[in-house]
Amino acid sequence: MKIVLQRVSDASVRIDDEIVGQIDAGMMVLLGVEEADDQSDADWLIQKIVGLRIFNDEEGKMNKSITEINGRFLIVSQFTLHASTKKGNRPSYIRAARPEEAIPLYEYFINELGIITATKIETGKFGADMKVSLTNDGPVTIIIDSKNRE
Repeated sequence: MKIVLQRVSDASVRIDDEIVGQIDAGMMVLLGVEEADDQSDADWLIQKIVGLRIFNDEEGKMNKSITEINGRFLIVSQFTLHASTKKGNRPSYIRAARPEEAIPLYEYFINELGIITATKIETGKFGADMKVSLTNDGPVTIIIDSKNRE
């Protein structure tokens, strides 16, 4: 699994001019599921992002986790995170999991994150044409790949 997370002061996702997910301060997470991913990838990513200290403390240093600021999550599926651009100008998405494999892992990720943080997780809709808006706070943007656990 690969994620792009952004520290946001607000974020929302629209489908057909209707807001389906919206948060104030927290993390906007774009989530891509790869063919080789399983629940252990989701579990590792969840633990990583819940503990990630990217929110400012009283001195303005990134020293607090999302739970310490009572932040929220907006999770949006994004198969294009697994784009391969090695050949030509048209990206290949051959490594991205097919919906029948990706949807259960996407839903597992959301459910487990909600259990661990005891919060309602806001989402987009898997496979839908979504319009995402956000205010990146910082800006802070981090890419994490469960296959490259640094």
